[in-house]
Amino acid sequence: MEHCILGISAYYHDSAAALIINGEVVAAAQEERFTRIKHDAAFPINAIQYVLEEAGLRYEQLTAVAFYDKPLLKFERLLETYHAFAPAGLRSFFTAIPAWLREKLFIKRLLRKHLRKLGGGANVPVYFPEHHLSHAASAFYPSPFREAAILTIDGVGEWATTTICHGEGNNIKILQELRFPHSVGLLYSAFTHYLGFKVNSGEYKLMGLAPYGPVNDRETAIFKDKILTELVDLREDGSILLNMRYFNFATGLTMTNNRLWERLFGLPPRKPEGEISQSHMNLALAIQQVTETIVVMMARTAQRITGSKRLVMAGGVALNCVANTKIALDGVFEDIWIQPAAGDAGGALGAALAALHIALQADRKVMPGQDAMKGALLGPAITRTAVEAVIQSYNATATYIADAHCLTARVGELLAAGNIVGWCHGRMEFGPRALGNRSILADPRNPEMQQRINLKVKLREGFRPFAPAVLEEDAQLYFQRRAPSPYMLFVTALLPSMCITQPTFHEGMPLYERLRQQRSVVPAVTHVDYSARLQTVHKDTHPVFWQLIHQFKQLTGCGLLINTSFNMRGEPIVCTAEDAFLAFMRTGLDYLVMDHYLFDHTKQTGVQNILPACFMPD
Repeated sequence: MEHCILGISAYYHDSAAALIINGEVVAAAQEERFTRIKHDAAFPINAIQYVLEEAGLRYEQLTAVAFYDKPLLKFERLLETYHAFAPAGLRSFFTAIPAWLREKLFIKRLLRKHLRKLGGGANVPVYFPEHHLSHAASAFYPSPFREAAILTIDGVGEWATTTICHGEGNNIKILQELRFPHSVGLLYSAFTHYLGFKVNSGEYKLMGLAPYGPVNDRETAIFKDKILTELVDLREDGSILLNMRYFNFATGLTMTNNRLWERLFGLPPRKPEGEISQSHMNLALAIQQVTETIVVMMARTAQRITGSKRLVMAGGVALNCVANTKIALDGVFEDIWIQPAAGDAGGALGAALAALHIALQADRKVMPGQDAMKGALLGPAITRTAVEAVIQSYNATATYIADAHCLTARVGELLAAGNIVGWCHGRMEFGPRALGNRSILADPRNPEMQQRINLKVKLREGFRPFAPAVLEEDAQLYFQRRAPSPYMLFVTALLPSMCITQPTFHEGMPLYERLRQQRSVVPAVTHVDYSARLQTVHKDTHPVFWQLIHQFKQLTGCGLLINTSFNMRGEPIVCTAEDAFLAFMRTGLDYLVMDHYLFDHTKQTGVQNILPACFMPD
C-alpha cells in the first residue's frame, strides 16, 4: 500500500511542510522562503503547495496529514502555568488566551479550512503526535541507525522541554522527560535576549560571540559560578531546575527579570545594536560552557539508560554545534547523527514520519552508513525558464554555460581571483544551513574576506564566523575531526600545522582588532579559538558543488571554500530566481550563478529600479 503523508509545523516559529511517500522524504521547505518573512509562523500554505507540486500529487491523494504537536495539551500547559503563577502574568494571559480561543484551540478545524484552499475536500485523516515525539521521529527515522538513543532538547513543546527516548526498528519509546518551565533552550534564549540579540534567531550569534571570551578569564568563571548557583540547579543526570525569580517567560512578555539579572551579574542588559564589551563576551562564554556541560550530562544519561552506542538528536538546542562537538569528544557514543532541520521546521518532517511508522505501522527502510535526508536538498530548484524570466523582467545580462564542468571551472577561476559569488544550483536546502545550493562562496585564504562578506554583502555584525565547505577526502589535511560533517552541525579545531600563533597580548585586544589578526592559512573560516564549523562535501551527495570546490583546488591547491547562506541580514535564504537576483543587485556580490547562467555585477548596466539594501534589523 502506498503511503503519502503530509507533515505540517505552524503557529510558533519556522512553519514548514514535508512530504513522505512510502518512507522516502520527497520534499520539504520552510514557509519563510516563500513569504520572505524570516521565521514565518503562519500556516505554511506555500510550502504545502510546493511539496505537493514537487511530487505531482493532489491533496485528495494523501494517506494522512500530521501536525507536529498537540494543541490541547499545549493549551493545558498555558492554563496550568497561569494558574500556578497567578496573579502574575495577567497581561500575558489577556494577550495569549484570546488567540487560542479564536483559532489555535481548534487546530483540526483550522487545518481543514486552510487545506480546502488546495482543493482538499477529501476527509484525509489528521494525526497529532506530541511535539517532542515529532522531534524524536525526525532524528531517528532518517538516521542510518536501526537502533539508537534519542535526545531532543529545545525551548518547550507542550510540557516537555527535553526528552530521552530509545529508537529501535519502527518504535520510539519515551523514557525520561524534563518539563516546563525548566528548559535548557529557554535558559540559552534568556541569555540571548539579555545580550541584545533576538530570541529564536540570535542564539547563533551568542554561540559565535562566546569564543571571544578568554577561556581562563576570572570574570567568565565568576559568571559561570553565578549561573550554576543562582539561576540553575544542575543535577547529576543533566536535568535542571531554573530559579524562576530570575525569569519572566512563564507568564510574562519578556525572557528575564532584568533588575535581578543586573544585580546578579553587575552588567546591564545590552541594547540591540549596542556596543559589545568584553564583559558581554565573557557572559556569552559562561552560558555556552554551562549549556555544553548540561548537554553532555544529558547525553551520558541517555547512553546509560538506553545502553546504546549510537545517538541521534533534534530540537533547537541540537543546532548548537559546539555543544554537539563536546558530546562527540566525550566518547560515550560511537556514532552521532543530528537532524539538519533540528528546529521546529523539522517537526513537520518528524510528524509525517511518526504518523507513517507509529500510527500506520509501515516498515522502516534503513541504509547503514547513509541517512535518508538526501543531503537536506529537499526544496525547489531554480529552473532555466525562471532565470530567463528574471533576465527579461529586469533587462539583465547573463551568460549561459550549458556544461556543468565548464561552469564550475569558470566559477572556480572567479573565486581564485578574489571574487564573491552567489551560487544557486539545484534544490534548495531544508533547515537553517546553506549547504552549497543557496550559498555565498569565496576564497578562505583571503584575510579580508570575513569582514568584506559580513559588512558589504550580508550587512551583519563583523564578528560572525563563516564555515568552510571542504572536499570530504581533504578534510583531514586541514582539520582534526575525522568523521564526516555534511550538515555543519559540528565544529573542529584546525590542525596545528595550519595555524599561526597569536601574539601574547591578543586576548587583551578589542573585538574587531582581534578579528584582523591572521590565525591560520585559511583565516576567513578560522574562528578566534582556532575552530571552524565544518561542512564536508561528498562527491555523490553534492556532485556539482563538489566539482566546484575541486576546480578551485586545481587552481589554488586549496580544497575548501567559504560557504555562508545566500541572504542579507534580516531575510531568509533566497528561494526563487528573483530573490537571488534582487539580493545580488542590492549587495556587494561580484557574480551570481543561477542554474547554468552566470551574471557579472559590472555588466548589469541596463537594470532599472533596484534600490541598494538598507541596514535591516533581525
